[in-house]
Amino acid sequence: MNCNYVDLHIHTTCSDGFFSPEEVVHQAAQAGLLAIALADHDNIDGIDQASRAAGSLGIEVIPAVELSSQWQAYTDMHLLGYGFDHRDPRLVTELEQFQTFRARRNEQIIDAVNLKLADEGRAPIDAQEVRKLAGGTIGRPHIAQVLRQKKYATGNEDAFTRYLVPCNVAKHYFPADEAIRLVHACGGIAVLAHPPYVTRDRVQLDNLVKDLVALGLDGIEVYNNGSGLEDSDWLIRLAVQQGLVITGGSDFHGEPGSAIQIGYGLRGIRVPYDCVDQIKQALLRRGEPQRW
Repeated sequence: MNCNYVDLHIHTTCSDGFFSPEEVVHQAAQAGLLAIALADHDNIDGIDQASRAAGSLGIEVIPAVELSSQWQAYTDMHLLGYGFDHRDPRLVTELEQFQTFRARRNEQIIDAVNLKLADEGRAPIDAQEVRKLAGGTIGRPHIAQVLRQKKYATGNEDAFTRYLVPCNVAKHYFPADEAIRLVHACGGIAVLAHPPYVTRDRVQLDNLVKDLVALGLDGIEVYNNGSGLEDSDWLIRLAVQQGLVITGGSDFHGEPGSAIQIGYGLRGIRVPYDCVDQIKQALLRRGEPQRW
C-alpha cells in the first residue's frame, strides 16, 4: 500500500486556523505525512516555526502561501504560492501591508457585530478576546468562535448567517497577474487553489485557466474539497493539456466538528507525494533552488 502522502494546503493561527504551526506539524507527524505546506491566507509568519518543529520529525515543510486574488469577474479567487524565498523583502513588504489592511478590516467587522449585538440587548464581544483566541492574525472564524462561546450563536454557520455575513467589510485582493508575478519574483510557482470554488462551469473554468496560464500560472490544485472523482479526473486532464503542475491539500483549518483532518480532505481525499516531486521539477525548470 502506498503510504507516501502529503498535505499541501494547511492553515494555522497565523491566518484563520485554530492550531499553531507547531501543533499542525505534530498532527502531520501523527498522520504519517512526508511533507506539508502551510498555506496561510496572505501570511508567511508560520513557515519558520513549522520548519523548526519538523526538523526532528523528518517532515518536509514547503514554503507556501494562499493569496487572496481576483481576475476580471472572478473575485476572491485564491492562488497558492509554493517553494519561494519567504524572506524575500518584496514579499514580506507586500504581505505586511496586506495584513495591516486585514487587521483594520477585522476590527471594523467586530465593531459592526457589536452594534448588532447592542440592538439585540446583548453585551459586546472583546476584540482582545478574539486576538487571544486567534494567537495570530484574526480571521472571521475566530470571531465566530467567540460568538459561539458566548452562546450568541449555536454554531459556525449560525454565527456567519446572523452576524458575520451581514456585518462583513469588503476584502482587499491581489490582481491575479500581480500575485503570479510576486510569487515568481520570489522564486516560487503559482497554483490555482480549489478551482470548483471559483466556478463549477467547466467551459468557464477552462477559459479562466487558459487566461491564467498566459499570465504565468504554473499549476492547479486538483485534489481539493470541492472536487469529486470525476472532477479530479477532469482537472488532471486540463492540467496535462496546459502543462501544469498537479497539487492538492485538505484546506485544513481545524474548526471543531469538521470532517477535514490534516492529510484527509472531504470524502477521504489524500494527496500523493508525487505532487511534491512535481513542484520540485517545476522549480528546477524555472532555474530555482529547492528552499526546504
